Amino acid sequence: MTRRTDIDLGTLLPLTPIVFEILLALGAGEQHGYAIMQDVAERTGGRIELHAGTLYRALSRLLDGGFIEELDERPAGGNDDQRRRYYRLTTLGAAVARAEAERLEAQLSVARARRLLRRNP
Repeated sequence: MTRRTDIDLGTLLPLTPIVFEILLALGAGEQHGYAIMQDVAERTGGRIELHAGTLYRALSRLLDGGFIEELDERPAGGNDDQRRRYYRLTTLGAAVARAEAERLEAQLSVARARRLLRRNP
């Protein structure tokens, strides 16, 4: 895993919507690829539907960037498919996801101030 300690998170932003959605999914805890696809589809009401190729290319980039890591251990219980790979956020991944959420929150604040959005959704 790539370790980055002295990095300006702003240089990693903005994230693509797909990458941000994957990080949001993993913010809830470790998951395998299919569960990530289901989580994103459910949270977005089907507006974002990840296909396997898109998901696994993004996961590969996130692994290479040190934002997520693949787990060596398997979840408890015997109902797991051994082919599944499980992923979790790294400290860097969580920090980048938080920075992106804050960036988007600031944009929404401006949109509300300019009356493009209601103040209380």
